[in-house]
Amino acid sequence: MATSKTMSKEQRERLERLAAMPDSAIDTTDIPEVLDWSGAVRGGLYRPRKESITIRLDADVLAWFRSHAGDGKGYQSEINRVLRQHVAAQEKSVR
Repeated sequence: MATSKTMSKEQRERLERLAAMPDSAIDTTDIPEVLDWSGAVRGGLYRPRKESITIRLDADVLAWFRSHAGDGKGYQSEINRVLRQHVAAQEKSVR
């Protein structure tokens, strides 16, 4: 099936008719609504906003992260991941 960035006149008209329909007129029996989102996982396209800061870390801690990062890259992302895990654990313990 080929894809195109432009819609044909027929496709555009069909889309406009669908958009004008009230929700109650749309048959969604083949795609039931999900009411329990407790197991939902954030999509792979979501990227939280990063903020550049200066932070002072103990030299041995920084050396450990650098040495455990493949080819010395990605250690900052790993530090962020560990901090995020810690924050999530703290939020769970508060609840």
